[in-house]
Amino acid sequence: MPLKIIDHNSKEYKQMVDLRRQILRKPLGLEFSDEELAKEKDDMLIAAFEDEQMLGCCLLTEVEPGNVRLRQMAVIPGLQGKGIGRILMQFAENIARDRCYKKITMHARKSAVGFYEKLGYNVTGEEFQEVTIPHFIMEKNL
Repeated sequence: MPLKIIDHNSKEYKQMVDLRRQILRKPLGLEFSDEELAKEKDDMLIAAFEDEQMLGCCLLTEVEPGNVRLRQMAVIPGLQGKGIGRILMQFAENIARDRCYKKITMHARKSAVGFYEKLGYNVTGEEFQEVTIPHFIMEKNL
């Protein structure tokens, strides 16, 4: 399963936006704005593939020097629980370490907290609402 960093506005990026739209936004009745997508041009855009099909993806956004935020983690629903998310997370952490980041933070959906805890992330705050659903801030020192 090839993992790679993809370019903003590439064919693969458009596939990534569609995957995220279907898994993360559409079920909530939400859509991406052009402004949101334009802000991703400086992000580290990470995806897992099988042949030409994207199986999962995530983004790393620099919050401040030494700290990145994991965003928009998505895996095709029929493939969730098969290790793709774990492999994507390990790849994202390695990229962050290689680029001298010391910490990864995220706004994790409440339903995904257990997944991230198994990977060494800790909840650092109270539950809050984001995009209409419960989330927690989580972090991990690299």
